[in-house]
Amino acid sequence: MKKELTLRITPQEASDEKFYKPLVARKMNVKPEALTSIRVLRKSIDARQPQVYIQMQVEAYANIKPPEDKKVYFDYSNVENSEEVIVVGAGPAGLFAALRLIELGLKPIVIERGAEVSQRKRDVAKLNRNEGLNPESNYAFGEGGAGTFSDGKLYTRSQKRGDLRKLLEVLHFHGASNDILIDTHPHVGTDKLPAVIKNIRQTIINAGGQVLFNTKVADLIIDDCTVNGVVSSKGEKIFSKAVVLATGHSARDIYYLLNEKSIKLEPKTWAMGVRVEHPQDLIDQIQYHSPDGRGMYLPAASYSFTAQVEDRGVYSFCMCPGGFIVPAMTGEMEMVVNGMSPSRRNSPFANSGMVVEIQTDDIGDFRKYGAIGGIMYQQEVERLCYVNGGSGIIAPAQRLVDFVQGRLSYDLPDCSYVPGVVSSPLHFVLPDNISNRLRTGFKQFGKWANGYLSDDAIVLGTESRTSSPVRIPRDPVTFQHVQIAGLFPCGEGAGYAGGIASSAIDGEKCAEMVSVFLNHI
Repeated sequence: MKKELTLRITPQEASDEKFYKPLVARKMNVKPEALTSIRVLRKSIDARQPQVYIQMQVEAYANIKPPEDKKVYFDYSNVENSEEVIVVGAGPAGLFAALRLIELGLKPIVIERGAEVSQRKRDVAKLNRNEGLNPESNYAFGEGGAGTFSDGKLYTRSQKRGDLRKLLEVLHFHGASNDILIDTHPHVGTDKLPAVIKNIRQTIINAGGQVLFNTKVADLIIDDCTVNGVVSSKGEKIFSKAVVLATGHSARDIYYLLNEKSIKLEPKTWAMGVRVEHPQDLIDQIQYHSPDGRGMYLPAASYSFTAQVEDRGVYSFCMCPGGFIVPAMTGEMEMVVNGMSPSRRNSPFANSGMVVEIQTDDIGDFRKYGAIGGIMYQQEVERLCYVNGGSGIIAPAQRLVDFVQGRLSYDLPDCSYVPGVVSSPLHFVLPDNISNRLRTGFKQFGKWANGYLSDDAIVLGTESRTSSPVRIPRDPVTFQHVQIAGLFPCGEGAGYAGGIASSAIDGEKCAEMVSVFLNHI
């Protein structure tokens, strides 16, 4: 007998099969010893009430031999002599576009401005020591893109635009843990992502594709409104009838290039704000409704807040339980922070972006620059936070309660940001449309989560790279740029995704449209 069952059980009961096996047996009306296998299909936490429960979907077998567990395998056939397609960017969108191109019988040439992941790890370690920024190899640029050094969150609202299950299975095939196939909110972890990314690169190379590191695209080869390839910053020309532009939202030089060539861009809404950090124990106590926190059987708690303040959304973004705050700038005179978590989420801190929706009307005089005005506004806010920080990449910071009350912090609590922090009046430094809405939003969140407005919480500026202020418009059917045939804007940088999962899904979709395009020319 085989049955799929849903269990609503305590965290302790969910922690080991020996606890939930009798419950499964009772639901199946058999003795526990009759059960031959219990496979967990899905698992989530319900912490809406004081008693926290684990919701588990299981597949149970009784008195029959269960089928063997089968890992999904992917057959990437050799495409070395197939038609070549340029993929600009080795982030989630670019890498998954490349894998899908191989499945479709096309040869990807992945061009990445930054370094391979091992060298990139050394570059970010140097940055964390405040020993200098490599503008081409950092937390944003390099193999794997910004997602490599992140929590590796894999949940998305864009399932209906693509196959999320396949995305998880591809990552699992390349070394991610079994948990990502089970957890409702799966994550890989910044400690495990580099190995997964390396394995994806090796798959591309083994199949006959190419991956070119430290190769920055400086121009597009365009003839009669049709793309024919790219030009590197070293002057090398690489030709192809199709170019997937998956450069990520921090590649501002690409937006400036397109703008200079009069290739259509569109302004879009995005968000900016601060990164807020609390002791993880405090977040556990709040979210699990217990002074004892998460106890032995629950993971580090996360949260998600959103509010409307003066017709703009104020919300948490990229919440990293048990994580760290890291420097995420890509150029000089920029102060940008982001968050990441290791797979075990075992840091004593919890951090999250807390951001305000920015619309075209909010950027003032920068509107005169047209579609790139949002980028220039973004850069100016980053510059303001840089000059109000400390030496190098020491970040401006403020106690959360002081930020809300509009006063300077005379001292600062412990913080996970390794380069260091310096007290700064961020409530004054940030533009009023961001600062005032954030302060109101924090007050609202403090009412919803008693204890959130803690003197032990700290805010750092600025959390500015949530998404792109620009969209590179594409035809909704062909996915090609509305003016340039063969150019496929893709992922976060093009304005069509917002995270690892949605970017990877968009990469696959673009690859499929490339195949359709090449089969009809």
